[in-house]
Amino acid sequence: MSLKDMLDSLPIAIVQAPMAGSSPPQMAQAVREAGGLGFLALAMTPPDEIEGQVEAFRGRSAAPFGVNLQMAPEVSPDPAEVETAIARLKPWYEAVGAEPPSPPNRYSLDFKAQLAALTRAAPPVASFTFGVLSRAEVAALKEAGTYVVGTATTVAEARAWAEAGADGIWAQGLEAGGHRGTFLKPVEESLVGTLALVATIRAAVDLPVIAAGGIMDGRGVAAVLALGASAAGMGSAFLLAEESLMGPVWRKAVSEAGDDPTALTRAFTGRHARGVENRFMREMKAVEDEVPAYPVQYRLSQPLRAAAEKAGDPGAMPLWAGQGIGLARTGGAGALVKQWWNEARQAAAEVSARTRGGPGGVAAIETDPEAGC
Repeated sequence: MSLKDMLDSLPIAIVQAPMAGSSPPQMAQAVREAGGLGFLALAMTPPDEIEGQVEAFRGRSAAPFGVNLQMAPEVSPDPAEVETAIARLKPWYEAVGAEPPSPPNRYSLDFKAQLAALTRAAPPVASFTFGVLSRAEVAALKEAGTYVVGTATTVAEARAWAEAGADGIWAQGLEAGGHRGTFLKPVEESLVGTLALVATIRAAVDLPVIAAGGIMDGRGVAAVLALGASAAGMGSAFLLAEESLMGPVWRKAVSEAGDDPTALTRAFTGRHARGVENRFMREMKAVEDEVPAYPVQYRLSQPLRAAAEKAGDPGAMPLWAGQGIGLARTGGAGALVKQWWNEARQAAAEVSARTRGGPGGVAAIETDPEAGC
């Protein structure tokens, strides 16, 4: 069986996006039980805990699931750059009643060790963000029985994953919330909308595509399936679900978001990400290109996020969310998945009626070349 076969066999062609910090195993399991594909977000999980978490989750059901890792690089930043970055963040820490951190000994988990643990754990599906694995790494995962999905924000990135031997592509449109998966060109040159990205990747790469970015309801699901995606990836749509780990400050900000509330920033983490625009994003915009690259800035601002949440200050913490966040709903993740699938089926039926000249539709277009246009 191929990844495409597995996705085609899902009762509901919806994949819950892995969102570190907001999508716990309970959410993934609810989606899994509803008929979709749930994902564990293990980017922040120490290597020695990955196998146990995967095995525990595997035992909950016979249904397939996925695991996501972020390919955080090993870094040794210049101490002077780190001190400058901490000084830049100091007023923000003081505003929420916290002390800025001292330079840490390590800025990220050991990705190679995480990958080795994940390969041993052999989940049904593994997805990767922020880069591309080597052919040998992909081959090892596949040999263990894992389908490999690579995140791509451009056709060139999709091709890179195909050349590495990946089984499928997670096509991340510019509308998506959270961190951009871009790894070949600057983000500014890699902002392709979900619909265009799905269509162009499908035309360029013979791999199944999971479409993500701005899909908030069943109409969006139907749209990307019509473009040839094998499934719709939904992340921000789950942010207000009962299982979400969002704190009250983040949840309130998302619930009250306006019509077009999001923007991209690298000020929080040193890597471009989309969230509800707030005071930190606006005031740091002039210097955001100067902050250290991910994961250095991410590590230095990590205590600020926790302190801002504790202080009830939405202006000093990242409020990750995608475009269309105003359409997010409350409810259990499993119930939401079923609602969206019913909406997708209804939308597909309406389009079918429209294109076949059914009630309220239009008559079939004449194909006689002499009939004019």
